Amino acid sequence: MNKAPNFKFKIIKTSSKSKARAGELYTPHGIIKTPVFMPVGTQASVKALTPEQLHDLNTQIILANTYHLSIRPGAKLIQDFKGLHQFMNWQKPILTDSGGYQVFSLAQNCKISNNGVTFQSHLDGRPLNFTPEHVIDLQYAYNSDIMMPLDICSPSTHSKDQIAKDLIKTHRWAKKAHSHWESLETKQWLFGIIQGGQYHQLRQESIDYLSHLNFPGYAIGGVSVGEDPKVLKETLEYCLPKLPSSKPRYVMGVGLPENLLHAIHEGADMFDCVIPTRLARHGQVFFPNGRQNIKRQDCQSNPNPIDEHCPCYTCQHFSIAYLHHLFKSGELLSHTLLSIHNIAYLINTVTQIREQILNEPN
Repeated sequence: MNKAPNFKFKIIKTSSKSKARAGELYTPHGIIKTPVFMPVGTQASVKALTPEQLHDLNTQIILANTYHLSIRPGAKLIQDFKGLHQFMNWQKPILTDSGGYQVFSLAQNCKISNNGVTFQSHLDGRPLNFTPEHVIDLQYAYNSDIMMPLDICSPSTHSKDQIAKDLIKTHRWAKKAHSHWESLETKQWLFGIIQGGQYHQLRQESIDYLSHLNFPGYAIGGVSVGEDPKVLKETLEYCLPKLPSSKPRYVMGVGLPENLLHAIHEGADMFDCVIPTRLARHGQVFFPNGRQNIKRQDCQSNPNPIDEHCPCYTCQHFSIAYLHHLFKSGELLSHTLLSIHNIAYLINTVTQIREQILNEPN
C-alpha cells in the first residue's frame, strides 16, 4: 500500500517574484506553516533553552538526533514514554534524522557496508549496527512526526567515483527503508534524501530514483559539509526546481540567514541547523547586516539591545553591555539569552518571508 496520498502538504501561495512558496504541512502533532526553520535538539533538548522558551519563540517543529538518542537514553525508554513528545514535554511536531550525518561527522568511528553502517559508540566504544530497517524502527519508537531514511552524507572532498558508490548504497537503503515504513501502521512521514555531492549528474540520478519511490517529502542532503558557498548555492539552484512541486522540500543543515534567503527563493520549505545555538555558545549573534561577537571590547558599555527591532525576550530586556558581562564572566545565562536571540532571528526571518509571499498582490 502506498501511503503517500495520505499525507497532506498544501501550497497556499507561490511568489510572483521568485520560486518561494508559502505552505502548510499537516502532521500528527499540528500544522507547520512553511517556510520553516527547525532548531536542533540533538538529545531531545535544544541546548540552553526550555520547551516553554521555544514556544515563546514561535518554534513550530524541532529536530532530534536518531544516532545519539539510540545510545542514550535508548529507544526502549523513549518508547515507554510513548515517544519523544511526552518524554521531553514538547507537544508540537518533531523531525528525527537518520544517523546519516554521523556517517560524515564520525567517519573515523564507523564502517560502511552494503547492509548499513556500524558505528563505534563515542561513549563506550560498543558497536552499533544501523540498517535501513533498524533506523526506521528507532524513529518509530521515538514517534517523531517526520522520519528520515539511512543515507551516506558524502564529504565534499570525496571524488566523484566515491560519491557515486555512496549514492548506490543510499538508494538501496532508501528503497529498503521505504518498504519497511510502508509495512508499519503509522502516521509518521518519511522523506527521501537526495545525495550526489556537487555533481549535477549524480544529483539528477538521485532525484529520478527517489521520486520514483514516491516519498511524502524530499530533502537535499550532503550540503553544508565543507563545500564552497558557491557550490551550495549551485546545488540548491539545480536540485530544488526538480523535486516534486506538490511535496515539501527540506534543505538539511542550512541555517545562515543568507543561505536561508537564497534557498527559500529557490523553492525550499524546511531547514534545520545547529548554528544559532552553537554560535550563541561562542558569543556570536545575528544582526541584520551580519554577525557580531558579544566579546568585543566595544560591547562592554553598550547600553543598546542587540537589535532594537527584534521582539525576542533578550532584545526587549537586556543591553549588549549586560550580555557582554555575562559571557565574559562565564555565566550560563549568556548561552540562554544569546540562543533566544539567534533562534528568534532565524524564525522571524522565514516568517517575514512567508508573510511577504502571502501579501503579494495576486
